[in-house]
Amino acid sequence: MQQDQHRFTIHTQGQALYEFTDDVTDWLAGTGIHTGLLTLFCRHTSASLLINENAASAVQRDLLRWLDKAVPQGPQYEHDSEGPDDMPAHIRTMLTGASLSIPVSGGRMALGTWQGVYLAEHRRAAHAREIIAHIIGV
Repeated sequence: MQQDQHRFTIHTQGQALYEFTDDVTDWLAGTGIHTGLLTLFCRHTSASLLINENAASAVQRDLLRWLDKAVPQGPQYEHDSEGPDDMPAHIRTMLTGASLSIPVSGGRMALGTWQGVYLAEHRRAAHAREIIAHIIGV
C-alpha cells in the first residue's frame, strides 16, 4: 500500500466555481498509484468542494443562482464579522461540503464523462484557498 499527499492552492477572484480537475489529474499521474481512494479536503469554512458537470457553463451559472436564492445575503444573520456575505458563505459550505472521496482506477479519478472537480468560492472577495489531496492505494 502506498500513499501520497499534496496541497493545492486555488486563487479565486470572488464568488464562482473554479474547476481544478486537470491539476488533480496531473498530480495523480505522478504518484504511481493506479488503484485507490482519493480524498480532497477544503481547509476553509466559506468555500467548498463539489463534483458537477464540466461541459456546459450554464450549469455553473445555474448552480450559483440557486445558491444565491437558497441562502440569500441580508440582515437576518447575527454573524456578519466579515461582511454581509460571511454567514451565507458558511451556510453554503455546510450545504455543499468540505471534502470529496473519489475512487482511482487506472491511475485516474473514476469520474464520469462530464464530471469535473470544483472549488466553490462562496465569498465575493478574492481568496487563496487550500485543498489537501490524499491518495492511498496500490
